[in-house]
Amino acid sequence: MASTKEMAKILFQHQHGFVVTKIMSTACELGVFDLLLESEGFLSSAEIAERLGTSHMGMQMLLEACVGLKLLRMERKDNEGFYGNTDLANLFLAKSSPKSQYEYTRFFSDFFYSSPQYLAKAIREGKQQFPLIFGIPEKDFYTNVNSSEEKLQGFQNAMGDTWSLYGQEVISAFDLSGFRIVCDLGGGSDAFAKQYISLYPSSTVTIFDLPEVVEKAKKCSVSSEEHQIHFQSGDLFNDPIPEADLYILARILHCWDDEKCLALLTKLYKACKPGCGVLIAAMVLNEDKSGPLEALIFTMLMMVVVGGKERTASEYNTLLGAAGFKDVQFKKGQLFGAVYGRK
Repeated sequence: MASTKEMAKILFQHQHGFVVTKIMSTACELGVFDLLLESEGFLSSAEIAERLGTSHMGMQMLLEACVGLKLLRMERKDNEGFYGNTDLANLFLAKSSPKSQYEYTRFFSDFFYSSPQYLAKAIREGKQQFPLIFGIPEKDFYTNVNSSEEKLQGFQNAMGDTWSLYGQEVISAFDLSGFRIVCDLGGGSDAFAKQYISLYPSSTVTIFDLPEVVEKAKKCSVSSEEHQIHFQSGDLFNDPIPEADLYILARILHCWDDEKCLALLTKLYKACKPGCGVLIAAMVLNEDKSGPLEALIFTMLMMVVVGGKERTASEYNTLLGAAGFKDVQFKKGQLFGAVYGRK
């Protein structure tokens, strides 16, 4: 049994986790991690403040907090602190890193930070609280995200960060080499498609998404795989689905309730030829829903923002089976699970 002191420490960390989010995202926004990566060494707080155009006092306090969070390292010389990135910051928080989560960190802070304030109301009413969270009349989160190029770009960049870190693991969970024509449903940008093509270079991927999303994605897509990645506009629920050997649903089913998910999966099943498959990438809850913590946190976030939820492998199995898919398999990953079924 944990001691009172240990429990009190855990309690404090949970109570103030929202501050940790802002400390990290603020350091990203101000360019702290990028500057220190480029410097390839340690800099004083005064030099960092001068080069980033901030007050010395404020920057020094931010740097000290980042040291406490193990995002930065600090060395003392002549009673003065000099700061450098930790490996975590170099890998995940500097924009130039191939595994950077800079865009995701900024987007999450800007768009989702205030959402949990309405969690109690969402639980009482059993529905999403999007209009209250953002103070706008748009009907849902995605309508708002798609309302401006800046917001849409931020969202697509954030999803790009996610798949740069976890995409290969999801795609390699099963042998998909037999599928040459692939459709990424609701894929937004080409981030997931690029990861897929890198593993299966003989395949082509069509990204099927709303017209405004596709228009923006095309502008931002600068890819050496242009002949293998294509875009097609349409509505998942109201328009015909492109023909494909494999359909990918990457982090989108958690946006909807079971009824809507089943309607989409049934539509996919009808579009599939025998032998075709569907691959779902999602945070997957333990069967007893005791964890993992990441999925439990996100199921709360999905409920309050979009009215969706994360699911167990059995729940995905049930949905796929009800739609008609057979031989459903599941593999657990570091953060995202892969659920795979065939017609």
